[in-house]
Amino acid sequence: MTKRVEKDSLGSKEIPEDAYWGVQTQRAVENFPISGLKPYPAFIWSMDTIKRAAAEVNMGLGLLDKKIGQAIAQAAQEIIEGKWWDHFVVDPYQAGAGTSHNMNTNEVIANRAIELLGGKKGDYSLVHPNDHVNMSQSTNDTIPTAIRLGCLWRLPELLSSLDDLADALEEKSREFDTVIKSGRTHLMDAVPIRLGQEFSGYAQAIRHDRERIAAAEERLKRLGIGGTAVGTGLNAHPEFHSRMIARLSQLTGIELRSSGNLFESMQSMSDPLDFSASLRTLAATLGRIANDFRLLASGPATGLDEMRLPAVQPGSSIMPGKVNPVMAEMLNMVCFQVMGNDLTVMMSAQAGQLELNVMMPVIAHNLFGSMHILINAIGVFTERCVRGIQANPEKARDWLEKNAILVTALNPVIGYAKGAEVVKEAMATGKTIRQVVLEKGLVEEKELDKILDVRRMTEPGIIKDTSVKKTA
Repeated sequence: MTKRVEKDSLGSKEIPEDAYWGVQTQRAVENFPISGLKPYPAFIWSMDTIKRAAAEVNMGLGLLDKKIGQAIAQAAQEIIEGKWWDHFVVDPYQAGAGTSHNMNTNEVIANRAIELLGGKKGDYSLVHPNDHVNMSQSTNDTIPTAIRLGCLWRLPELLSSLDDLADALEEKSREFDTVIKSGRTHLMDAVPIRLGQEFSGYAQAIRHDRERIAAAEERLKRLGIGGTAVGTGLNAHPEFHSRMIARLSQLTGIELRSSGNLFESMQSMSDPLDFSASLRTLAATLGRIANDFRLLASGPATGLDEMRLPAVQPGSSIMPGKVNPVMAEMLNMVCFQVMGNDLTVMMSAQAGQLELNVMMPVIAHNLFGSMHILINAIGVFTERCVRGIQANPEKARDWLEKNAILVTALNPVIGYAKGAEVVKEAMATGKTIRQVVLEKGLVEEKELDKILDVRRMTEPGIIKDTSVKKTA
């Protein structure tokens, strides 16, 4: 492999001739062979959007030669559109603050801009990574801005996936409205509920989590770009901050705004942490729903078997015919990962010191990672699991007929204590609640039939009072 030689303040370094990155990136590649992972596309897209906007703003302010600025903007736009992404090679676990990722971005843009101007990679007399691409910026204001923009970039995908899931759950709630089953609290028998009512609760929970994420989204729109190293804006034009907000809003199509305090913007990672917390809450909801699906579909011969999940693949390498709830299991694993990512973000956010939080690279990696796996997992869970669920009303009815807790509907008539006696006898003898109540002469048969109407038990009201009114 042919090499070229570049120099920085530490000395010379050989770099692959065809690489768009430069000497500082090469040092990072050699210093941090940690995970073998590369930056998420959201981190590449957001940083290059910032670099394009900065070049255009600096040209507008008369600080950057237009020929150089236009080449930088064109190179950045190529990367925004998906070119040269394989030249972003710094491990997510890198030097604090993200200087290595920032310089990887600066160097790739600079070398591509050099080519656009007719030069050869490494000829930084034409376009310099620091002096030109990084003009009016610092790692300390570009990285936190990129974290916010990267999350906002993928957010429509996440919100759309949540809308699809909630819609699918609501559709099932209507389809299953006639399926009456035993409710369960503490995993023990409880009063009746309709399977459709359970699903309506799942749908609403997803909608509430969507609202929480959207609320956190608004706080991500507060940018501190232009604060440069510590928030003072040293080496940036006084208008750079406001012009960057305006240009980034135009480029992204997102209505961005100033953070209002550039010192806070670099000291605090609270807004990204708030967003991470909303993803963690979503993961808790999704995990709970996945658990319920696994329980409701358990068996089929020895479990609840009140609904059937789509069979998408064989479930065992040794037991023929076994089919497992693999989509729900996958979703559980994704939820655990998101929760772990949130813990990392939380600990990293509180680890900030004085004018800067140096843990931003791992915050970025975990936030972008959570969004990536949530978007994909929710999409396949909706399509390959939720939409294909089928109810098993016969099994649900069978369990409900054996449920002694139906006596709860008789509380207004016979009282709680007498009801407990009825349950005890029913469970001891294997008789139904109806049989025990009639044998003891506690309620007349006609009224008992009305009270033990399981469909009516799934609606609000005191059944005794309703019965009396109808008789009158």
